[in-house]
Amino acid sequence: MTLLTNLKVLDFSTLLPGPFATLMLADLGADVLKVERPAAGDSWGVNQYLNRSKQSITLDLKQSDSIEAVKNLVKEYDIVLEQFRPGVMDRLGLGYEVLKQINPKLIYCSITGFGQTGPYKDRPGHDINYISIAGLSGYSGTQKDGPAKNGTQIADLAGGSLHAIIGILSAVIYRDRTGEGQYIDISMTDCSFALNAISAPLNLQGGMELEPEKLMLNGGSFYDFYETKDGRYFSVGSLEPPFRKALCEAILKPELYELSLSRDAESGSRFKTAVQRAFLEKNFDEWKEIFADSEACVEPVLTFTEATNHPQLKERGMIVEIPDGKGSNQKQIACPIKTSVFTPDYKHTGLKPGQSNEEVLRTFNR
Repeated sequence: MTLLTNLKVLDFSTLLPGPFATLMLADLGADVLKVERPAAGDSWGVNQYLNRSKQSITLDLKQSDSIEAVKNLVKEYDIVLEQFRPGVMDRLGLGYEVLKQINPKLIYCSITGFGQTGPYKDRPGHDINYISIAGLSGYSGTQKDGPAKNGTQIADLAGGSLHAIIGILSAVIYRDRTGEGQYIDISMTDCSFALNAISAPLNLQGGMELEPEKLMLNGGSFYDFYETKDGRYFSVGSLEPPFRKALCEAILKPELYELSLSRDAESGSRFKTAVQRAFLEKNFDEWKEIFADSEACVEPVLTFTEATNHPQLKERGMIVEIPDGKGSNQKQIACPIKTSVFTPDYKHTGLKPGQSNEEVLRTFNR
């Protein structure tokens, strides 16, 4: 059984935020139709993952017959998701006010960098820009080297994709209750700003300026990464006393436990330095063995290849084989949502642009 059976999504998005959102919806059972520019090539290569289980049509939205085709499709679709700059879909004649006249129950979601309003609404940007303006980068990283460079796209995924899914599914529930559709304006900067969840009260209510290496979770305590003798790293999150005690015992420094309980800055610095020195005494594999059965909240920093083979992720089935339409399978990341009534149905890897044209558009004599 799939969770979103009979929910139909018309996806005009490209790059990462929109396609990842509709990937999640497709994994949950929604019928997703991706609308791409002719010869765009957006759904091939790496996007065989982002566009799995979706159909693909190509339309030139500068042509009137393509606009009419979209308007006909909207009669049968529940959701439109688009990722153009503000005003583009309106100029094409495919804005919310036009399409809701065709389908009053339509849920229409726009994902942009800065939202549909405000002085920056037409400004271009990327993930690194959105998290900078949102204040996240301002207290990440180190005082010496500056803001941290992240390996994944925080604003795109946690900001754009996941908040879009929340907004869309909330709108589906609202429509089920009232029969009304709605417009959803997702700003990746707004949503990134909301991710300051733990630290924001320190500033808003306490007046504290948020700076790198000044807070408990950003390097201002022993909650940190520690280099091993052979140049690898371990993450240490032993915040609570029982976990901290387990850490001290594992590194054979039980006397450090009392020091770790002191709240003054000097004691905290001495404790962190002692932990740093301890980790430098053994190599990565030695520490892995030591902490294998420990409840110290200490884990190795893995490469992605190592992560794919981690027993926890393997047991959870986080790598799956997806049919590629050529008689073979392709390894991809699985849908992470697990419930008691739902099993993902992975139909196929992402299709080439326009591969569904004949099937989807034949009713419009294209």
